[in-house]
Amino acid sequence: QVQFVESGGGLVQPGGSLRLACAASGFFTQYYAISWFRQAPGKEREGVSCISASGGSANYLDSVKGRFTISRDNAKNTVYLQMNSLEQGDTAVYYCAANTMRTMCASPIVRHEYDYWGQGTQVTVSS
Repeated sequence: QVQFVESGGGLVQPGGSLRLACAASGFFTQYYAISWFRQAPGKEREGVSCISASGGSANYLDSVKGRFTISRDNAKNTVYLQMNSLEQGDTAVYYCAANTMRTMCASPIVRHEYDYWGQGTQVTVSS
């Protein structure tokens, strides 16, 4: 059974940091591009960042460039999202997802290309 579990979300003040983790089981993430998405209340789910299967390349939503960093540890079957300088606009449920059709990332990150999803972790940025 394929399962993705996100962790690391929480409540943080503006300017703070969080590190999200996405751990996979029943699935070898090392062969596929993995992305983080987010969905704020009343908004569409949007692609935040993608990392290639090898970890050698990544892309980012414009609004998070320079603040977020995606990484992966294929030995641990885990993908991370380091989020710094958080803003209220980053408040959302964050999901990780695997694209079993790609080893490299597409730009933009398109939701319908992803076929395995986690349940999400809430990130709230508020003073």
